[in-house]
Amino acid sequence: MAIAIYPGSFDPITNGHIDVIQRAANIFSQVIVAIVKNPSKTPLFSMDERMEMIDDVCALWPNVQVQCFSGLLVDFVRAQKASAIIRGLRAVSDFENEFQMSMMNKRLYSEADTVFLAAQSDYAFLSSSMVKEVASLGGDVRDYLPPVVYERLQKKLMLRSTGR
Repeated sequence: MAIAIYPGSFDPITNGHIDVIQRAANIFSQVIVAIVKNPSKTPLFSMDERMEMIDDVCALWPNVQVQCFSGLLVDFVRAQKASAIIRGLRAVSDFENEFQMSMMNKRLYSEADTVFLAAQSDYAFLSSSMVKEVASLGGDVRDYLPPVVYERLQKKLMLRSTGR
């Protein structure tokens, strides 16, 4: 059984992420969407909220599950007995950093390979950070998020603007 890990902060999960998950689910027998706990970042959504949203939007694929982790990605990959790390590439500029990370991961855990999936052209510019920024300034981001995520983002921004 080929297990792949798709790591990220997913704050929030976008249609670009969903596209990568769907394609990975067609390639691997199991895909674990792994939400990283990064103490140096302050996410908009809590870990539980992100897990719920990803569970909701990935319910169509029975071979996709959601987990969270902290620490080194390769330690999580090893613990899950995974053989692949999925990384999405949006632009050529992503490749250099992703390539360096893949080489370090390979050195730290030689039993897992990094598989790069190029973003579909509709999502090549898309990032969670950009979506949050545009939405916080009143821009319409509904085309870039699954409906359940869009609704939760709108609610979260509304609560934030009212100070709750």
